[in-house]
Amino acid sequence: MNKYVYPLLLACVCLVLNGFYASTACAQEKLWSEQKPWEGVPEHYQKWKYPDFQFPSTLSAWTKDRVKVGETLQRLLGDLPARPKQLKVKTVYKKNMNGYTLEKFLIDNEVDGWIPGYIAIPANVKGKVPAILGMHGHGSSKDNIFGSNSNTAQDVLALLLSRGYAVIAIDSYFNGERRGTGPAGDREMQSGRADQELSQFKINLWFGRSLWGMQLRDEQIALDYLATRPEIDMARVGAEGMSMGSTRAWWLAAIDNRIKTVVGVACFTRYEELIQQRQLVAHGIYYFVPGMLQHFDTEAVMGMIAPRPFLALTGDSDQGSPISGMKTLEKKLDIVYSLYNKKEQFKSIIYSQTGHVYTDDMKIEMVSWFDKYLK
Repeated sequence: MNKYVYPLLLACVCLVLNGFYASTACAQEKLWSEQKPWEGVPEHYQKWKYPDFQFPSTLSAWTKDRVKVGETLQRLLGDLPARPKQLKVKTVYKKNMNGYTLEKFLIDNEVDGWIPGYIAIPANVKGKVPAILGMHGHGSSKDNIFGSNSNTAQDVLALLLSRGYAVIAIDSYFNGERRGTGPAGDREMQSGRADQELSQFKINLWFGRSLWGMQLRDEQIALDYLATRPEIDMARVGAEGMSMGSTRAWWLAAIDNRIKTVVGVACFTRYEELIQQRQLVAHGIYYFVPGMLQHFDTEAVMGMIAPRPFLALTGDSDQGSPISGMKTLEKKLDIVYSLYNKKEQFKSIIYSQTGHVYTDDMKIEMVSWFDKYLK
């Protein structure tokens, strides 16, 4: 059997099954729709000053502004500990699968524990291969990315392997195997994921840093590990994810140029519109970076990705991504990509009558985007 036939068959099965789960989720989910802006929001919040970041009209001006935005983002994430200079990695196991090798690893982040992860590499490939960093959503794990969880909506392993990509994914804080590893230990296993999320948010604030910054730091450590692998072409590394994974993907690309292209599913979000629509509740506490709206909204973060390719795939009825905010982001990001004469390298697809899901159509768009820009 050809080395990619088995993964390709798995990918086909995956898409069929995911279509069933995604369509079922859409059918069961009460699709959300926007209200009139600011309706129901107490008047004093409406009077607050919210930033409306404007990209300059010339590339030279943006090149200067971009440096300032990058420095501000790093400062807002907090006083993050330096990443390990020499990675301490434990290989839990290595398995030869049909058409690829699968490894489970642990990396010491030298702050609060070991980062569990998987890496899958296509077998019998000559030369270095491109790699995709898969990022799971809030309440899921690396196992969802790798299809070893009953909830397969975020499973992209077989599809990406079938196209010749290596795939790597880690458990982010308070998810997967990292549950019960917060400051209260196993007590947080008894009380639930939300308590660990809150405790880790709190303790990091005490030390002058954000939980979000620590989550991104771990993803950068995963990239550091990827760079040690002789099989990987670090000039061809992409990031994809859904929900919290989507947000991590475009934030990571904003602060780390090793990500060459991004696909974000859901959470194509502008903060002011979340407030207008009374949807702060649609995102976990991990998501909030202190001081952010004293400077800019998310267009500045996403603008840092330009001119690298960025694809956003979002449902029009996803309460965590108000469509008014998406339309504003589309206009603003068109401007910054146009400064590079690379307008085609930003694309936003908004799916009608679609909620917070990762559908077959989105997966096809995702892998086509990577094929276009990483091959």
